[in-house]
Amino acid sequence: MARINQITPFVMTRDLAASLEFYTGILGFTCGFQQDNYAFVHHRPGGALRLIEVDPDCEIGEQMIYLDCEDVDAVWTVLKPRLDTLPEERVRAPFDQPYRMREFHVKDPDNCLLLYGTDIPPSP
Repeated sequence: MARINQITPFVMTRDLAASLEFYTGILGFTCGFQQDNYAFVHHRPGGALRLIEVDPDCEIGEQMIYLDCEDVDAVWTVLKPRLDTLPEERVRAPFDQPYRMREFHVKDPDNCLLLYGTDIPPSP
């Protein structure tokens, strides 16, 4: 079977410019391509997203994306100064989950929940 190189989910947005500013300016993604109502943003070497601007009347359902990190606390430290510019209710600081993941959460301008996480090794 052919190998899948990467999964790049579509994230619906009502304002592509605002979403691009959020993903590139706040979260540190790079815009690889933009045309009309579409943009491709990536965070090398790990992942990418496809932003698609939808009609303002289109209902955007709940969207969630998990970003597996090597060291979630290091990512938090880098992003925190920019995350501090967001409304408090859009950011949740790092915490440990009962399913052995350390995570922090961020909501984009259209309330897509981005969950950044790292495995917590089992206790010896």
